[in-house]
Amino acid sequence: MRHCFALDLKDDPELIARYEDYHREVWPEVVRHIRDHGVTDMEIYRLGTRLFMIIETDDALYDADRMAEAAPGNAVVQQWETLMWTLQAPTPWTPVGEKWVLMNRIFDLKQQ
Repeated sequence: MRHCFALDLKDDPELIARYEDYHREVWPEVVRHIRDHGVTDMEIYRLGTRLFMIIETDDALYDADRMAEAAPGNAVVQQWETLMWTLQAPTPWTPVGEKWVLMNRIFDLKQQ
């Protein structure tokens, strides 16, 4: 199944460049955490400060809540998330305490 999320970056060219640099070589433990929780593919796109993430998941393994609950128990994932949050910012529509927000699909060509 495909899921799409949005998040913003802080509006600072140096911080945006750092974010992109980190994502050229994501830490192996972070990649393992993502894959271990049923994410089979992930892409992140940027337009200005807006990020758009697409993930493909194995429905038999993926559970967003379980993945989020497992993250605090992984020190490296927590270190990554803390570091990323120094570069990221919530969108205007992000609930307090959340980061990546699931987007609503409003069009599907296959259904036309």
